[in-house]
Amino acid sequence: MAGVTGLGGVFYMVKDPAATRKWYKENLDLDGEFGPMLNWSDEKGDKPYSLISHFNEDSDYLAPSSAKFMINLRVDDLDAYVLKLKARGIEILGHVDEGYGKFAWILDCDGIKLEFWQQVDAPESSG
Repeated sequence: MAGVTGLGGVFYMVKDPAATRKWYKENLDLDGEFGPMLNWSDEKGDKPYSLISHFNEDSDYLAPSSAKFMINLRVDDLDAYVLKLKARGIEILGHVDEGYGKFAWILDCDGIKLEFWQQVDAPESSG
C-alpha cells in the first residue's frame, strides 16, 4: 500500500539523554532499548510500538534540519513509499535497512526532518 500508518516516535535534543531516559523510567514507568517505548497492544507478531527518543545536544542525527526535534512516522512499505516521494519531487536524504527496521529521511516544507520507519521486528520492552 505504501502509506503512513502512524506515529513512530518523537525525537528531541537534551543535555543528558541517559538522565532523561532514567527520569522517564522512574517517573512514568516507560523504558525500552532505544528510549521510552509505548507499546500499542499486546498483539503477537511485529508488536507495534512508538518511541520517545533523546539525543545529546551536539548530535548531528537531526541534521540537516536546524530544529531540535524530528518526527518519525511509521510506514507499511518503505521502499514503495520512497519511490512515491521521489515521484513527487521530494529529495530523499538517506534510505537504509538496519536489519531491525528500514529508515528514510526528508525535510518538510519548513525544514523539519521527517524520518519514515518500517518496523521489521520489535525489541522487547523492559518496562
